Amino acid sequence: MIVDSSIWIDALSRKQTEATLRLREVVADGEQVSLLPCIIQEVLQGSNNAERWAALAGILAKLPVLRVADPAETARRAAWIYARSRWSGHTPRSPIDCLIAASCVESREVLLHSDRDFDAIARIEPALKAVRV
Repeated sequence: MIVDSSIWIDALSRKQTEATLRLREVVADGEQVSLLPCIIQEVLQGSNNAERWAALAGILAKLPVLRVADPAETARRAAWIYARSRWSGHTPRSPIDCLIAASCVESREVLLHSDRDFDAIARIEPALKAVRV
C-alpha cells in the first residue's frame, strides 16, 4: 500500500484525524506501507526549518521506497492521466498526484489518501485502486 503525503503530513505532525487513525490501523494489521520518492519530496518540502526537515527525513528513511521499473514510462503515464483529467474538466492541483497515481497503477498498489484530486483521477484512470479516508 502507498500512503499519500496528504496523510503522512498529518501523521508526522501527530494530528489525530480519521486518515491518521486509518494509517495506524493499517500498520498495526501488518500491512506493508511504502513510500514513493515524490511523496518523500512532498513531505519534506513542507518543513518549516532545517531541524524539522532533518527529523522528518530520518523518519521517512526508515520506510521502504517503491521504485518503478521504467521512470520514463511512468512519467508518460502521469502526463496522460494529467491531460485526460484536464480534458474532462478537472485539472489536478499538483502534477505530482498524477505521478503518484501512475506509480500505483504500474505497481498495482492501493493508494490510501485524503486528497480530493485522487477521487477525480480515479474516475479518469479506473486502474487506480484509491481508498479515500
